[in-house]
Amino acid sequence: MKVVFAGPSLWGTPGEAGCAVDLRPPAAQGDVYAAVCVGANVIGLIDGAYEQVAATWHKEILFALAHGVQVFGGASIGALRAAECAAFGMIGVGEIYRAYAAGEIVDDAAVALLHGPAELGYVPLTEALVNVTATLARARDAGQIGADEESRLQAAAAAMFFKERTWERIIAAAAFPAARATVLLRLCAAQAVNQKQRDAAEVLRRVQLADDARLQPDQSWEFAHTAQFTQWVTRDHG
Repeated sequence: MKVVFAGPSLWGTPGEAGCAVDLRPPAAQGDVYAAVCVGANVIGLIDGAYEQVAATWHKEILFALAHGVQVFGGASIGALRAAECAAFGMIGVGEIYRAYAAGEIVDDAAVALLHGPAELGYVPLTEALVNVTATLARARDAGQIGADEESRLQAAAAAMFFKERTWERIIAAAAFPAARATVLLRLCAAQAVNQKQRDAAEVLRRVQLADDARLQPDQSWEFAHTAQFTQWVTRDHG
């Protein structure tokens, strides 16, 4: 069985995951563990739930890896957890993962955004900072904005709460003259890069291509059944 946890990062991606992949909502703490317990051989972690619920725990990812489950991560919390768990065998996918692993991104909130409910397909309502960064770089490389404008817009976006970060608010916060602000809004829309979606699609592709079988666990480390982990399993999954 192959399981992928995704939400807003896959919004707008054409096509379905396919019958070979069980596409589930963003993962909350315990969902990866539960997937392993019901027979998942391959797991793709893209999006995760947070704020109202606890986020995916590193320990449950290690539990999966210790049982030979192939775990891919990218695009959102999947990229962050992959950077943190790569040494134990989690497979990071995409540019956002690469940037976290290289230390170019250090803020967890760089991948966060406000989105709609499951009934609306988790439609993104604000801009993730990683997408803003990619869009500005593309516009700069195309010669449509200067380095100073890029810096001002990047700083304005980085200072903004993720639930409020839209292009209109970013450009307004950067305090450009009205005429230039109108041009910048049009340019950013035209040059928009959805890096989260690109990376999420690649995670999905890697999961689809992976053999639906568990692997021999890495013998260089041993999973520790700590008292805390045992209590967590008994309390929440017993």
